[in-house]
Amino acid sequence: MKDESLKDGVIKDLVLLSCVGLRPVFVHGGGPEINQWLGKLGILPKFEGGLRVTDEATMEIVEMVLVGKVNKSLVSLINKAGGIGVGLCGKDARMITARPTRGGSLGLVGEVSSIDTSILRNIIKSGAIPVIASVAADHEGKAYNINADTAAGEIAASLGAEKLILLTDVPGIMMDMSDPNSLVREISIQGIRKLVDEGKVSGGMIPKVECCIRSLAQGVRTASIIDGRLSHSLLLEILTDEGAGTMIVG
Repeated sequence: MKDESLKDGVIKDLVLLSCVGLRPVFVHGGGPEINQWLGKLGILPKFEGGLRVTDEATMEIVEMVLVGKVNKSLVSLINKAGGIGVGLCGKDARMITARPTRGGSLGLVGEVSSIDTSILRNIIKSGAIPVIASVAADHEGKAYNINADTAAGEIAASLGAEKLILLTDVPGIMMDMSDPNSLVREISIQGIRKLVDEGKVSGGMIPKVECCIRSLAQGVRTASIIDGRLSHSLLLEILTDEGAGTMIVG
C-alpha cells in the first residue's frame, strides 16, 4: 500500500487471476494513509497489541480515509487494469455487523459479530472483484474500525473460500527475525500455536496468525501470510509450489 509500483503490480495480478477464472475478494485497511491524515490534523495514533486504539475523532478519519479515499482509489486501479472493481465497506448490505472489542480498551475498534455475504456472492457471480474497506457498524448503526486481516478471515470463512492470503511487509513467519533463511514455508495450526507460545511470533503478527487459525477452523482450506513487497507475490503464492511466504494448514 505504501509503494505505488508494488500496489499497481498487486492490482494487475489480481485482475489477471480474475481473468483466468479465479474469484478474488479484496479486503483492505489503510494504516499508513490513516496515520498521514491523523498527522495532518494533529491527532497522535496509539496502538495496543498490534491494534489501533480508536476514539470518536479517529473513527471519523478512519471511515473517511478507508471508505472515501483508499477504497475508491483501489477500485479505480482495478478498472484501469481491465477488471471490474466494486467498492464496498462492511456497512453495505449489512455485510459485517460489528460489536465492541471485549474489554473496550481499544475504543471504537470492533469485533465481527456476524457476516452476511449475500451481496458479495452476487458481485462474485457477475465476474467483478469486490473491494471491501474494513469499516462496519453495530445493530444501532454506530461505526467501528475492524482490523482488515480479521475482516478478511471472517469473510473468507463465510464465503467458504479456498484460500485466505494476507499481504504484509515481512517475508512471513520467521523462526529468527534476523535470519532471512529462517522463513517457515508451511506449518500446521498446532505448530503455529507453539511458535506463539514460545514468543517467536509477536506484536502485529499475532492478530494475523489468530485470524488465519480462525478462518481455517471455519473451513477455509489454507491461510497464507505473504510478503507483499515481493514482485508478483500473489501469483507466486497461488500458482507455484514454493509460494511467497508462510502457508498455514488445518
